[in-house]
Amino acid sequence: MNENLKQQFMNKILEKIKTCMECSLCEGRCKPVLGEGNLNSELVFIGEAPGRKEDEVGRPFVGSAGQLLDRLLFGIGLSRKAVYISNVVKCRPPDNRRPTIEEMEACTPFLEEQLEIIKPKIIVAMGNSAISFFSKKFGFKVIGMWRIHGKIFQVEAPWGKVILFATFHPAAALYNKDLEKILEDDFKKLSTLLKS
Repeated sequence: MNENLKQQFMNKILEKIKTCMECSLCEGRCKPVLGEGNLNSELVFIGEAPGRKEDEVGRPFVGSAGQLLDRLLFGIGLSRKAVYISNVVKCRPPDNRRPTIEEMEACTPFLEEQLEIIKPKIIVAMGNSAISFFSKKFGFKVIGMWRIHGKIFQVEAPWGKVILFATFHPAAALYNKDLEKILEDDFKKLSTLLKS
């Protein structure tokens, strides 16, 4: 499937999200956030949910956490344009709280459609909500981000074998500076994985 066709499919998903009323997040959203980046990328980054800035502009990871993500990508020779970035939940939860299981389930069809359009070989799950989503989807047990960050899981997706890579959400490092070094180390492992 060429990029233009993929973009048309993505636009259709966005239109569905704009009219979605499957959970209460629709009541407070300014702009839903589908995702952005290279639709042919083998590497997809999935976070938790849009924050205030993302809700205002309708783009993922454009606030402080996004700036850190950009630096982490740059540190391993990648740019935002080279990868695809999205979230499990497409509308901002009030006060940036974690999305509920019901909210994640309401958005599941959208994320699944996105991934099936892109067909990535590596999915980077950033943070507890993202790894919880994928652990449920692919049927493995999560034992806490501190124990699984930097680890890879081989999973079977509808389009073939996929590597799931777990790491902390960049926003966590804004509150705990020690996590920034851990994220840098995880991204180095990810870089090695990409080269192999």
